[in-house]
Amino acid sequence: MEFTSKLIEQAVGHFSSLPGVGKKSALRYVLHLINQDTQDITNFSDVLKALKHDLKFCKNCHTISDHDICEVCANPIRNQHLVCVVQDYRDVMAIENTGLYKGVYHVLGGLISPMEGIGPSNLNIDSLVAKVTSQEIKEIILALNATMEGETTSFFIFKKLASFNVTLSAIARGIAVGDELEYTDEVTLGRSIINRIPYNTSLAR
Repeated sequence: MEFTSKLIEQAVGHFSSLPGVGKKSALRYVLHLINQDTQDITNFSDVLKALKHDLKFCKNCHTISDHDICEVCANPIRNQHLVCVVQDYRDVMAIENTGLYKGVYHVLGGLISPMEGIGPSNLNIDSLVAKVTSQEIKEIILALNATMEGETTSFFIFKKLASFNVTLSAIARGIAVGDELEYTDEVTLGRSIINRIPYNTSLAR
């Protein structure tokens, strides 16, 4: 793709570095922005800067938040004794959109994947163990993707928490093996949370 402007070429390069964005789509975004009002571009730029500088990670559950403690953890109505373990912020959003889960979360920040050089120490697993040790947690729901990485991570956590007096459950597999939570429809995901099963039972499937 040949460009008559270095600035457009640089902008296209930045946009096309985003996941799932090819150079043609990137060029369309750039041309759209060029036609916007200066104030709109300034607002867009300010939001991008704020994403990097102003966002926080909740000190309790590690999800992305505007505050040190996220709205879910700070909500006195939520069941603080029920913790749903998920991969990242997208899964929190997916489960929240069902409107059926009333507990809190623990965001791992990824999944164990030796191929990508991601081990247990790279994830928020130690803080989960510390949470079970120091707080009155009654149940941990393992709501990770039905992939090899997700199952490996769930089993690792199961082994880490097996000696604690806490119920370990897994979401029911109305979700097909290989599927990711963020792409699962809300009804199926909601039912999977409600119809969760003991994790050790899930190992026999």
